[in-house]
Amino acid sequence: MQAFTWKLLLATPIDDVYDALATDEGRAKFWAERTEENNGVVRFHFPNGESCDAEIVAADRPLRFCIRYFDALTDFLLADVDGKTELTLKVSEAPAEDWLAAYAGWVSVLMNMKAVLDHGADLRNHDPGRSWDHGFVDN
Repeated sequence: MQAFTWKLLLATPIDDVYDALATDEGRAKFWAERTEENNGVVRFHFPNGESCDAEIVAADRPLRFCIRYFDALTDFLLADVDGKTELTLKVSEAPAEDWLAAYAGWVSVLMNMKAVLDHGADLRNHDPGRSWDHGFVDN
């Protein structure tokens, strides 16, 4: 099992960042094509047709949202910094064979999150033929 941490400073207020992580509407803006949350499980749908069920481990508004995502414990910790939000992503228990893709993939997701929340621009291409598994970082 592998672990890593990424940090991101967003100009967006903490409640809006939390909503982006913890709601279907928010996640669809930057993370997955769509999500459906039911009974503590979020089903993520991606452009390549793949889906993933992620159990919600903790949802402590507005400071923490934690899920088990692709078999890795994925913990978003949020802090208010003078009206901005410092996000710390901690991924632990990631399967060793998936570690590199997860490590790099989260940079793509987090930078798109910043683009959407701070600048109103979705950087994804939304093309099933040009997805992460085809080498595209803008999926």
